[in-house]
Amino acid sequence: MSSKTVLITGCSAGGIGHALAVEFQRRGLTVFATARSTSKMSTLEKLPNMTLLPLDVTSPTSIAAAVDRVKAQTGGKLDYLINNSGRNIMGPALDADIEDAKEMFDVNFWGILRMVQAFAPLLIEAQGTIVNIGSIVGYLYKPFTSLYNASKAAVHQFDETLRLEMAPLGVKVVTVVTGSIQTNIHENCPEPRLPPTSRYIAAKAGLQKQYEGKLNVKQTTPDAFAKLVVGDVLSGAVGKIFRGSYAGMTRWASHLMPMWMSDRILLDESDLDKVGKSTS
Repeated sequence: MSSKTVLITGCSAGGIGHALAVEFQRRGLTVFATARSTSKMSTLEKLPNMTLLPLDVTSPTSIAAAVDRVKAQTGGKLDYLINNSGRNIMGPALDADIEDAKEMFDVNFWGILRMVQAFAPLLIEAQGTIVNIGSIVGYLYKPFTSLYNASKAAVHQFDETLRLEMAPLGVKVVTVVTGSIQTNIHENCPEPRLPPTSRYIAAKAGLQKQYEGKLNVKQTTPDAFAKLVVGDVLSGAVGKIFRGSYAGMTRWASHLMPMWMSDRILLDESDLDKVGKSTS
């Protein structure tokens, strides 16, 4: 196989992974597009140099099968690994279901570690690049997404350490700190339901508005995002890159903006101002 190769997780239609698969293919790479169900990315199957693979990043057996398929087609090399799979849960931290939170971390964080460990031999052989999809919420503290925010912050810290550890082995590590993108991520996010005893009942409308994606925010299309990110990756980027609406602003604001100002912005439309100190 003469062309460069890339494997991307989370390629269901309508999301970032799908757009990345299309853009890498357009630029001449051989693409392994993966999702838990290949039917969710069927629009990719007619593209040249595109292989669709079922892959569940929480399943070591599923990952091992994907490694075997890639090895068989590439001779034991992989130039780019794009860890994009993710899920979200929303709601106040006080009302969070711990098991749901663990399942989210299993995808968003542990899934990345599983993929990196499994594909490391192929990446080292190719002197390749690991690209992990992070988020501006790893820097921000937007209400009602504390657990998702924490999972992305964990990815950022993991990546920067991994970057140092992989450098002697000839493998680059890139973190895409993703801004606001117009995707269907809420399909992987259960609708938040506040228990009757929740202290946040007064903020229910704000929570629902956020879940439905009706907040007044600018969003980048997945296609536009993919063009920028693929360009960055193929140009040899390393470390953190900031792409998508509000990403550039977040890069500087997280260090320079006073807490009172960022609080005011992040609290906008949350309805937390309606919440008292008790349920009475």
